[in-house]
Amino acid sequence: MNQLDRLKQYTTVVADTGNFKQLAQYAPRDATTNPSLILKAVQQADYAPLLADAVKQHRGEKLDAIVDAVLVRFGLEILKVVPGRVSTEVDARLSFDTACSVARAHHIVGLYEDAGIGRERILIKLASTWEGIQAARILEHEGIHCNLTLLFSFCQAVACGEAGVTLISPFVGRIYDWYKKTAGDRWDEAANAGPNDPGVKSVDKIYTYYKKFGIETEVMGASFRNVGQIAALAGCDLLTISPELLAQLQGSDAPLPRRLDPARAKTATVHAVTYNEASFRYALNDDAMATDKLSDGIRVFAADAVKLEQLIGAQK
Repeated sequence: MNQLDRLKQYTTVVADTGNFKQLAQYAPRDATTNPSLILKAVQQADYAPLLADAVKQHRGEKLDAIVDAVLVRFGLEILKVVPGRVSTEVDARLSFDTACSVARAHHIVGLYEDAGIGRERILIKLASTWEGIQAARILEHEGIHCNLTLLFSFCQAVACGEAGVTLISPFVGRIYDWYKKTAGDRWDEAANAGPNDPGVKSVDKIYTYYKKFGIETEVMGASFRNVGQIAALAGCDLLTISPELLAQLQGSDAPLPRRLDPARAKTATVHAVTYNEASFRYALNDDAMATDKLSDGIRVFAADAVKLEQLIGAQK
């Protein structure tokens, strides 16, 4: 049994890619996408016809509507390969606008439903800003399930749980990146590996809190830099993994024991907390890493959304 098969014993494996032609060999249950992954995919020769066809079918519509059509077109292809759900992201430029995020989510879900895909197979991705979390609260009440992304802090996770969000995606690798860069020459890789990795520790804390208090929101570790981070989170509800790291797991027969366990989490000494808007914003602001990485993530996704629009605009 290889490491990927071992991981699947404890954790739902999700593929983190827009390249749906790579998916079948790893047999993930779900798949996640984001503007950066879709932008990367549409620039490959294999996917250029798909982009051209989506643009042709929606020619004459507003640019943002065509972008959504392209994202959904990739999602539909992914759903032909995976048996579970696909995550499709709302434009990051709407991260601080609850009403517009809800409207954009409705449009995306409508495109899927027009193609015969039920809501149970769709996760709407929103940034874990206060406004994004409130948009998710509204959507969840409507039966539209959400994946809250760009999550770097404990307060974001608690607020998502309180909002009844279906799933969160804490970003392991980007947390690791920040602490490594901040430490500079003082960084000790060996001392900060495995369960001591700052990104791993963040997910472990969130997972323990959710299981301790019976919060049903699923935890899906994301943004991995190496298989060691993945191994340290074996047992997490879900892990979304790039094809490159899936291949490494599949190619190794090294042991991969369970690390996170709900029964053990229930015995942890943890105190319940709650956040309103003011305390949430203060807690997030008080976490320099989370503040930096949330802002940076929104900027990066927004920039790639603009590049995708430019590619589409050139074909209109």
